[in-house]
Amino acid sequence: MYRHTRYLMMYGIIGLLPAAQPFQAGTAWAQDGHGSVVAWGAKVIGVDLSSDLVAISAGERHGLALRSDGSIVAWGSNWNGACNLPEPNTGFIAVAGGYAHSLGLKANGSIVGWGGCGYGECDVPAPNTDFVAVAAGFSHNLGLKGDGSIVAWGDNVYGQIQVPKPNTDFEAVAAGYYHSLGLKSDGSIVAWGLNTSGQTDVPDPNTGFVALAGGAEHSLGLKADGSVVAWGRNDWGQTDVPEPNTGFVAVAGGGSDYRGFQGGHSLGLKADGSIVGWGRNQYAQCDVPALNTDFVAVSAGEDYSLGLRADGSAVAWGSNQFGQHNGPTPNADLIQVAQSNDNAYPSMMHGVCLKADGSIVVTSGDIPEPNTGFVVVAEGAGHSLALRTDGSIEAWGSCYGGACDIPEPNTDFVAMAGGYGHSLGLKGDGSIVAWGCDMWDDGQCDVPAPNTDFVALAAGWDHSIGLKADGSIVAWGSNYHGQTDVPEPNTGFVAVAGSPWHSLGLKADGSIVAWGRNDYGQSDVPEPNTDFVALAAGAAHSLGLKSDGTIVAWGANGSGQLDVPEPNTGYVAISAGWGVSLAVRGYPRGDMDGDLDVDLDDLAAFAACLTGPGGTEPPPGCTPDQFDRADIDNDDDADLADFEQFQRVFFGQGE
Repeated sequence: MYRHTRYLMMYGIIGLLPAAQPFQAGTAWAQDGHGSVVAWGAKVIGVDLSSDLVAISAGERHGLALRSDGSIVAWGSNWNGACNLPEPNTGFIAVAGGYAHSLGLKANGSIVGWGGCGYGECDVPAPNTDFVAVAAGFSHNLGLKGDGSIVAWGDNVYGQIQVPKPNTDFEAVAAGYYHSLGLKSDGSIVAWGLNTSGQTDVPDPNTGFVALAGGAEHSLGLKADGSVVAWGRNDWGQTDVPEPNTGFVAVAGGGSDYRGFQGGHSLGLKADGSIVGWGRNQYAQCDVPALNTDFVAVSAGEDYSLGLRADGSAVAWGSNQFGQHNGPTPNADLIQVAQSNDNAYPSMMHGVCLKADGSIVVTSGDIPEPNTGFVVVAEGAGHSLALRTDGSIEAWGSCYGGACDIPEPNTDFVAMAGGYGHSLGLKGDGSIVAWGCDMWDDGQCDVPAPNTDFVALAAGWDHSIGLKADGSIVAWGSNYHGQTDVPEPNTGFVAVAGSPWHSLGLKADGSIVAWGRNDYGQSDVPEPNTDFVALAAGAAHSLGLKSDGTIVAWGANGSGQLDVPEPNTGYVAISAGWGVSLAVRGYPRGDMDGDLDVDLDDLAAFAACLTGPGGTEPPPGCTPDQFDRADIDNDDDADLADFEQFQRVFFGQGE
């Protein structure tokens, strides 16, 4: 007990605690309204980036980080497997991210590649030994050998893997989209590959460089005096280094030149630990978050940025369309998630989350204003739906077929669902209203009579599902795959879910019934088919949430959407999309570090987040996620009222 008291005294809050209470720190407490989102499959979010990181790399739309134990974590777009880490995930000393592939350098000097490797990006040339550094471009790679030579492989359409001679005396490498850079021991830079914007024309004097970076069609060099030189494409000001151009210790270049889209941004890390960004800023990729201090490394992706802090945590900003932020920011206080079931990239990555305070967060795009008073969210194929406490529905996004044209009166709704080009709303009187269907009409908007006594609903691409108060299911619309043929006995159902081509129903006895398309086994519910409390349907896979907080997944697994992240426990809500699975993992009040207990580590983190009444911004040393977790009473600050609730859990008095 002395050790615990010493910690309380250290953080200046011993006088606030009750005099004699049983100590039960470390106990996990279930709690409604406090959860973080986790995603796996074609999109990966919710990995732990809070500590123990020693290196980072921003791929085009995914992120990589190296842990101190030599393992790698990955998040963001995983459509091509760039986040599917190789086994054994040990012994790595460096990472690099390309467009849809990833690289890891091992301590033994070998390189491992994984992900989308259509140009041979993952085929490291033999001998795969003696590498000391690695870099990844759009579809090509560079490896620096211990003898100072460079090995390049992958796409060579612009000569980006043809290292100029003499191939000796290199000390560092960097890759742009279709060009390559090498730093010589004499402080000069050699550049080759695509040169449409002068990105390989190193300015004079080509001397005194100590580091380098490649952007989409621009390049950066850091001089020994702390100044940055930038050259190449400058349509967004990505080569206009801000003044004062002094005190820099690292540089990074981002942007895209994919399929004709062009743009770039640049980052510079200062000796004081701050980051400066310039260039294209459409997604705020140059706007470093508050507390712009204590950074030790930077990296730039297509339209987002990464920073590594001295405490081993990673921070992301800019676009979050593909999960580049590792989830909503902050990833806390979430109670529901919904994922798009679109097959079009990138809208298939879109998701919406509901917070305990009634606000919503999205992975990309706009949020309806005022962002308050929401009670449930849903996703269609490219459009989003949110229900307000007043019974009205908000709809936005890619509103194919009139899916966002909510009929009047927009009142008295209690639930809604989205399909591909149509939407459904359940009224308080038990009737269903359907709208859209302007793109194609397979009868999915023709609610069968009698349109009464409905208590729940779901939508596939072109079929609709309604659950009646008597436990029976009514399904209508397209039946090409049998998705509206509800199996007998059609009784005892308590919940429904719809995918593009198959349907699910949850029985009161905890079993799931599935019907419709089954080419990937998405309708074959695994045994034991018991104890389910929730269900979700993706394009070709299905999810079931058990009463013990575990998730069961079945069907297609081409993107890893069945590989539920460990620990498979503590989940409280699920959703599924096109190759993507999502869940909310609950955590106890006061669990600041997300390890599902409340102990001295959480106390230290909570103390760092205390602001007092009205302090709505995280203080130094407190991340946005931690600040949201410290705001237990959801009033936007972390004050003594929150601490009173924290201590109840810490001492085993409440949840």
